[in-house]
Amino acid sequence: MTVDLRSDTITKPTPGMLEAMMAAKVGDDVFGEDETVNALEEKLAGLFGMEAGMLCPSGTMTNQIAIKCFTQPLDELIADQTAHVYRYEGGGIAFNSAVSTRLLNAPRGILTAGMIEPEINAENIHYPHTSLVVLENTVNKGGGSCYTLKDIEPIAALCKQHKLKLHLDGARIFNALTQTGDSAASYGQYFDGISVCLSKGLGAPVGSVLLADQATIKYARRIRKVLGGGMRQAGFLAAAGIYALDHHVERLKIDHAHAHILAGELSGLSWVTHVVPVETNIVLFDTVEPAEIVLAKLEEKGIKANSTDKHRIRFVTHLDVHADQVEYAVACLKALS
Repeated sequence: MTVDLRSDTITKPTPGMLEAMMAAKVGDDVFGEDETVNALEEKLAGLFGMEAGMLCPSGTMTNQIAIKCFTQPLDELIADQTAHVYRYEGGGIAFNSAVSTRLLNAPRGILTAGMIEPEINAENIHYPHTSLVVLENTVNKGGGSCYTLKDIEPIAALCKQHKLKLHLDGARIFNALTQTGDSAASYGQYFDGISVCLSKGLGAPVGSVLLADQATIKYARRIRKVLGGGMRQAGFLAAAGIYALDHHVERLKIDHAHAHILAGELSGLSWVTHVVPVETNIVLFDTVEPAEIVLAKLEEKGIKANSTDKHRIRFVTHLDVHADQVEYAVACLKALS
């Protein structure tokens, strides 16, 4: 048996999703004529209380376009030091937007207004102009840790006070909403931009949608064009996103339950030194032996995973990991003791 726990990006479209994709009505999205893309953008904008949306191939692109929209060269953005926009987007902040990054060190990547406020630069020609704060929900390097709306509200108030833009990298936003019970519709009042990924927990094959006001999305479409992100008959992909929103949100609870099972078993094993508390579908744990040695042993048993540090391994549960595979993975983990 193979159990692929490397990422929730490795899922395959379900039969129902494939059927929806093949039945999609399409047009030229660069001309604004793909009705399925338009429907997806309108659906997500409505869900999150935002004015408009724009489909892109990836979350990296939606994040980078948002940063470009909300900053000018010589500006600075504030983010946690584990932030995906900083660590895993190829240096795009500097390359695409010519802005610097002020990195904070928050517990499990969850920033607070109290952490952010002292890092906002005063107006001084020696300092870059602070213009943007970026949050990530859930926090990948935080082990799927979640912001609640109560966490976000004071940060949004601080940004408004200092005339800063606030962007959300919502890579696994529906995992967060499933965990916290918060309403997606409440997010629009706090954020200037939201990136919603469809190809992780929701299981679509491709795509992220940037949500913002009409003026921002109009400008964002120009940036997307410059970056080569216009996808023409993208409705086949958008249909997968719509299907995922309609059928794969509620089931995220299953992925979270599977992650808790794996974490519970790991916590009792002699070769594991620490398990990060699980909130959603990501399990981070530290090992006695170097991670690469443990990963090789797991690979021999058909279990695939990734390391995030010399002694840290990450498991990610998703819709292609089923109960029998979790049971098999548990047995293999115990056999390594």
